[in-house]
Amino acid sequence: MKAIVLSAARLVMIAGLGIAVVSCGKSGGGVEGNTYEANGGTFQIQFKPDGKATVALGPMAGDCTYAQKDKTVSVTCEGDKIDFTVNDDGSISGPPDGMVGTLTKKAS
Repeated sequence: MKAIVLSAARLVMIAGLGIAVVSCGKSGGGVEGNTYEANGGTFQIQFKPDGKATVALGPMAGDCTYAQKDKTVSVTCEGDKIDFTVNDDGSISGPPDGMVGTLTKKAS
């Protein structure tokens, strides 16, 4: 009887850890599949699932690439790289000394 209770407790613990790992991996601040904007939408970054991004400033748009590691997203356009920080509220911020401020996730 004691062995059955311990086995059930282990199963519940393993299932809970599995759910936590899957949840953190998917919703842990990933930018993939989202669009972020600033200045009323005049500046946008669309993060596509294949490591590609589209950066738009007004009517002009360019193709870029990106890579995310933890809370840092590196966007590279024509050889120039900008590192963004994923904030706890879901927004992303450019470098403190740069021209790019904070971008918020666009509602889908």
